[in-house]
Amino acid sequence: MTRNRTLIITFTLTLVMSSLALLPAASPQQQKQYVPQVGQAGKDVIWVPTPEETIAAMLDMAKVTPNDYVIDLGSGDGRIVIAAAKRGARALGIEYNLDMVELSRSNAQKEGVTAKATFEHGDIFERDFSEATVLTMYLLPDLNMKLRPKILEMKPGTRVVTNSFTMDDWEPDQTTSAGDRTVYFWIVPAKVAGTWAWTGTSGSAELTLKQSFQKIEGSLKINGKELPLKNVKLEGANISFSAGDSTVQQFQGAVSGNSIQGTIKAGNSPATKWAATRR
Repeated sequence: MTRNRTLIITFTLTLVMSSLALLPAASPQQQKQYVPQVGQAGKDVIWVPTPEETIAAMLDMAKVTPNDYVIDLGSGDGRIVIAAAKRGARALGIEYNLDMVELSRSNAQKEGVTAKATFEHGDIFERDFSEATVLTMYLLPDLNMKLRPKILEMKPGTRVVTNSFTMDDWEPDQTTSAGDRTVYFWIVPAKVAGTWAWTGTSGSAELTLKQSFQKIEGSLKINGKELPLKNVKLEGANISFSAGDSTVQQFQGAVSGNSIQGTIKAGNSPATKWAATRR
């Protein structure tokens, strides 16, 4: 009897073990689901998620479209990148916490936007993000300032939007409230300071500009006569101003490196082409 009982027990255990072997293996997510905690420490900042209302305001202010490439610096659980991808934009999140990167990828998969939303494990201070058309951030002021020189070297017209924190004396182009947060928006300005010269129908001309970020001022000299500039505006690579006494001339142009090309319009006369070169 003892031998038979032993055989039965052994046979039963063999069946149980065989059945368990046939069960599907638990996925990494099933084995351990990473759950971030609000306020947890990170490399540079603690993690505080951005509310959906604020995300919507940030993307609205930047006027994100399917033609954009959005890069979120310090992307956390990926919510801004995923929201941008849902608007049709190509979006990238750069995040130092590898667990957050994996969580973001999982969240993007759940939302069905993996074709548009990607995430990289990396340091925002070392990674090149110059290809972005829209840059989003939720970082502390000192980190914004550390990144500012690099941001100002981005292509003129690049849109930058931050949650809650500014960039010191680089004043935002727009500000709005979203719930209990403030959203700040900038357009990276072209570098226009210096002296620009050209020869037009009115003779030789020289435009002198001084610049502090997107704010510019200066004077226009035509055939030796100096005229103050009015209604001066710089938005990305687009510059416009007016000058003149009895006949006001309206200048509009696009800056590309050391050249400006555009049009001049005086009164009811047809617009004429304008091209200036920086000395």
